[in-house]
Amino acid sequence: MNRDTALQIGRFIILVLIQVMVLNHVNFLGYLNPYIYIIFILLAPININKSLFLVISFILGLIMDVFGDSGGVHAAACTIIAFFRPVALRTVFGLSYEFQTVKLSNLGFGERFAYVTIMVLTHHIVLFSLEIFNFSHILLIAKKTLFTSLFTIVITLLVLVLFRRKDS
Repeated sequence: MNRDTALQIGRFIILVLIQVMVLNHVNFLGYLNPYIYIIFILLAPININKSLFLVISFILGLIMDVFGDSGGVHAAACTIIAFFRPVALRTVFGLSYEFQTVKLSNLGFGERFAYVTIMVLTHHIVLFSLEIFNFSHILLIAKKTLFTSLFTIVITLLVLVLFRRKDS
């Protein structure tokens, strides 16, 4: 096992543990939980095997569903953002993504913010739409998506800044 694989496995385990043991119990203002476990999907290598990445993302969401008793909504949301990730990368980074030279740690705040925002909003729209699954509650879906996304984006950007790798 090489260093990058070990880093990805470690990141997966640490994010799952933090999410399950700490953040799932936050309930800021009664209903806001930051979902930072998706950092694993955000930081996955650009050149990862697409099928393997979809399976790993599904498993990540499934683990969240098992611990949160949420019936598959996290698995669906994670699989969808893993599938959508190349589109988000191409949209935000353009040619840098096409030539696989994107490193989140080397980017300016604007690009990092745009990428994180697109991915978090997509995840949360899917998550809360499936969780509530009733269009008569569209305002509740919008409210939970907006506020939880803002909370998650802020926490995610803080984590990315605090734990940035200095090796490049």
